Amino acid sequence: MRQLKITQSITNRESQSLDKYLHEIGKVDLITAEEEVILAQKIREGDQAALERLTKTNLRFVVSVAKQYQNQGLTLGDLINEGNLGLIKAAKRFDETKGFKFISYAVWWIRQSILQAIAEQSR
Repeated sequence: MRQLKITQSITNRESQSLDKYLHEIGKVDLITAEEEVILAQKIREGDQAALERLTKTNLRFVVSVAKQYQNQGLTLGDLINEGNLGLIKAAKRFDETKGFKFISYAVWWIRQSILQAIAEQSR
């Protein structure tokens, strides 16, 4: 059976794409609490652009959470991807009438998605 040799070019490509991703999400402007409420209301009405805006403005937070789970079987890129899925779920389910910020709600969905992916990887 052939073994895959991990060469510098493979790891560099992954690193370069992650660097580019981090650079791109760093350019996204943050939103205020008032904008967050308006976006949440629009999402509930089915506005896809509002969903995209709310998730894009919180991608940096997903990266910070994903970094806490490094070296547990998944690459940082995979952890970020799983966290992003959790962020999208949270954005779709967020109820702004409860009186707390979106990210306080979303962190639980982000962590749950990451931990579930780690658990599935270890099976």
